[in-house]
Amino acid sequence: MIKAEFYCSDGAFKGFRVSGHSGYSEAGGDIVCASISSAVMMTCNLVTEIFKIPAETKVMGNAVSLDLKDKDNGAVEGLYRHIKALEEDYPKNITVKVSEV
Repeated sequence: MIKAEFYCSDGAFKGFRVSGHSGYSEAGGDIVCASISSAVMMTCNLVTEIFKIPAETKVMGNAVSLDLKDKDNGAVEGLYRHIKALEEDYPKNITVKVSEV
């Protein structure tokens, strides 16, 4: 199962950690995993390379995290909404959690 945890502070997204494998299909042919992986990498690139928002990103095996140093410009919230919609379609493969930090 893919586990996505988003971190908020005072109603603003401050980062996320996404880990795991969806188990929807075999590795290399899993559309759920591919959808999540692509969206996560696009969000990391938007935040750090395009919008130049100070953030710490980490890739650890099958986990990716991003911690914002400043306020979110909407990119992390966009990822949250995207993954939340996928969770509705694939509830056995994705779980989304929001934590206050």
